[in-house]
Amino acid sequence: MMSGLRIVVRGRVQGVGYRAYVARQAAALGITGHVRNLHQRDEVEIVACGDSQVLDLLIDQLRTGPAGAMVTGVSSEIIDTDVPIEDFTIRY
Repeated sequence: MMSGLRIVVRGRVQGVGYRAYVARQAAALGITGHVRNLHQRDEVEIVACGDSQVLDLLIDQLRTGPAGAMVTGVSSEIIDTDVPIEDFTIRY
């Protein structure tokens, strides 16, 4: 069953390749959606759609991040996925 999540990751997650890391992990797991920096210097937002078990794996990977990142928090909320998302992109 496909699920959709809005995930916000906090910590040292900007300027360390975090968005590219998320895009690689999502592609490897077959997840669609996007990742972008939020205006706060310490937050990244991910919109992710996929199987709920695979989304759980992504969240586990988001807690670690790439070298140089220091994640201090990950929160998520279920979102409506009526609009199909076909790939995973980095938004600037």
